[in-house]
Amino acid sequence: MRLIPYALLILYPIAWFAPLMRASVLPIFGMEEISVVSGLASLWGTDPGLALLVTCLAVFVPYAKVIGLALTQAGLLSPKVAPVLHILGRLAMADIFLAALYIVLAKGVGLATVETAWGLWLFTACVLAGLVAGLSFKDKGA
Repeated sequence: MRLIPYALLILYPIAWFAPLMRASVLPIFGMEEISVVSGLASLWGTDPGLALLVTCLAVFVPYAKVIGLALTQAGLLSPKVAPVLHILGRLAMADIFLAALYIVLAKGVGLATVETAWGLWLFTACVLAGLVAGLSFKDKGA
């Protein structure tokens, strides 16, 4: 359990750039890979305010929480920051983003063809591992 935050420091950035799904408007056209970063980049082009909010809550806050957990476990940060890490965990939208992504995949989008990709599994594992790391940190009384 103690290694989870350290692993997430490496795996989260990989998961952000990994293909979550492949989509095409019609089956005769090529499939376009979609990642967390490409989805956010597309959002930045259409709604910068929402993109800033989603980027903060789905990328920066979960990563800040993982950094805090790792620093606390390494003894470089006081356990007194546990309430702050708990708040960061509540603000982290990675799990909400993942649930929304699954809903989109399950429903499909009209004429579009959507296939899941390996990055979805990696991102799912990162989110679940982050939840486990946060819970185990909280259970230790820090």
